[in-house]
Amino acid sequence: MLVLGLESSCDETAAAVVDGGRRALSDVIASQVEMHARYGGVVPELASRAHVANMVPVVEQALAAAGVGLDDIGGVAVTQGPGLIGALLVAVQMGKGIAYARGLPLIGVHHLEGHLSAVQLEPEPPPMPHLALVVSGGHTSLIRVEPGGVLVELGATRDDAAGEAFDKVAKLLGLGYPGGVVVDRLARTGDPQAVVLPRPMVKKETGYEFSFSGLKTAVLVHVRAHGVPTGQALADLCASFQATVVEALVRKTRQAARDTGLAHVQVCGGVAANSRLRSEMSAAGSEDGFRVYIPPPARCTDNAAMIAAAGAARLARGERSGWDLHADSALPLPGTRAASR
Repeated sequence: MLVLGLESSCDETAAAVVDGGRRALSDVIASQVEMHARYGGVVPELASRAHVANMVPVVEQALAAAGVGLDDIGGVAVTQGPGLIGALLVAVQMGKGIAYARGLPLIGVHHLEGHLSAVQLEPEPPPMPHLALVVSGGHTSLIRVEPGGVLVELGATRDDAAGEAFDKVAKLLGLGYPGGVVVDRLARTGDPQAVVLPRPMVKKETGYEFSFSGLKTAVLVHVRAHGVPTGQALADLCASFQATVVEALVRKTRQAARDTGLAHVQVCGGVAANSRLRSEMSAAGSEDGFRVYIPPPARCTDNAAMIAAAGAARLARGERSGWDLHADSALPLPGTRAASR
């Protein structure tokens, strides 16, 4: 079945056509980064208006790139939430309109469910069950992914997500938006041991939980004491901050993999595009004996192919959304249950 996926949860208007939930025939994205960069972050009203202007052309481009028409589509998957409510409404309403007009099955998809499904578009996706580290601007969590769409949350962040910490530190250092990419680039020429920063959540009783608020504050204290760095000092601070975040992510993932006995680990979400996280997690997997699966950087950030892949899996299980499907900025992750303690 060919599934048309639509994504508009934040600042990317995207559409894609995926075959059988495993092969992306097209994946078109209209980015709003340049527009929001002038304001140092996403402006919700501007994002919504840009989605309205971009959605129809993006869908047309996705169909053309796949070499298909709406008559060839077997189902429609849309990001239902979480995200910016005005932005989400654009993909939801567009998807409902197409599905209703064509008599197609419709399925709403949780944004993180999409990130977890991005790896299914790779030649060798991880088997079930496996461990997933989800790292994005709004979420950082460790999840056991089981067959049938069952997700078991092992631990999550208590405060700032990893991507949120990257963006806030970048803003503090005057690096603009999106900040995580700039921090990663500067860190490549910096010394990760130049600035001593606190290692978050190192005590055993914290389990698989994360916290990055204190680390962000530590960078703020350093800047207040020494001023906003430039040149090599800026690169060193970026490298030290990034190394500390990555160390926490890798340490907790290794702990979870050891404790659960899972030999396959995927990393997904926007922060999964970070070069140090990719290299350090791969090294940890080689050392500990678990296989690491990370989508290409373009599939780590928001895209519609991952939404189509997630939707295809749910449609194949016989799931359908009704015409009362609505955008939900606080949508809970479906199929999730807490791990037994």
